[in-house]
Amino acid sequence: MEAVLGHLRGAIERGDYAIGDKLPSEAELCRTLEVSRPVLREALRALQTMGLTVSRTGKGTFVVAGAVDDPTFGDYAASDLLEVRRHVEIPVAGYAAQRRTAEDLDRLVHLLDRMEQETDTTAWVAMDTVFHLAVAEATQNSVFRRVIEEIRDALARQSAFLNELGGRREQSNREHRAIVEALVDGSEHDAVQAMTHHLDRVETTLTDIMRPGRTDAPTEGGSKA
Repeated sequence: MEAVLGHLRGAIERGDYAIGDKLPSEAELCRTLEVSRPVLREALRALQTMGLTVSRTGKGTFVVAGAVDDPTFGDYAASDLLEVRRHVEIPVAGYAAQRRTAEDLDRLVHLLDRMEQETDTTAWVAMDTVFHLAVAEATQNSVFRRVIEEIRDALARQSAFLNELGGRREQSNREHRAIVEALVDGSEHDAVQAMTHHLDRVETTLTDIMRPGRTDAPTEGGSKA
């Protein structure tokens, strides 16, 4: 999928497909790139998330930008989402370290153990959002939970995007483990530092994915995906 995305993204950034152009049909792209339709559709969804294309029901996929600006996850731009997460989830981690109960810790440790063993990306992404909700719940402040609940869909979309294109899952597991260990220790300082590091890595990975020319085009005659 990453190779197909790189090929299509490169063609758009080079101007092979100009703003307003319609991309070839899915059937044509599958034949040309020699990939399956599910793989192609994942790449097309990623292009749309990046803000390069828009899909119009019954009409096809159209180019709306010549370069990546700010990807959108659900209802929120990535930059807005990250800004809010920094102002909410970092202090949330500190409060959680001070206020967590034994039940909160049991839930988080059990959830993290499951995440570290999970191999299915879709299932892992679902647990990722539950993890961040559980940290918010450990503050014993229902408003924090409501804020995370509001952005939950965007968090899931961002998580899936970063895992698909940035290989973030194992790294995220390690970062989540550091957060939980800080909560177990009851260390506000360590919890704040661990959540800050986690969000820093999210931003770094996202920036790397969005950098022009990051992905390579598939070779002609490539194997069927």
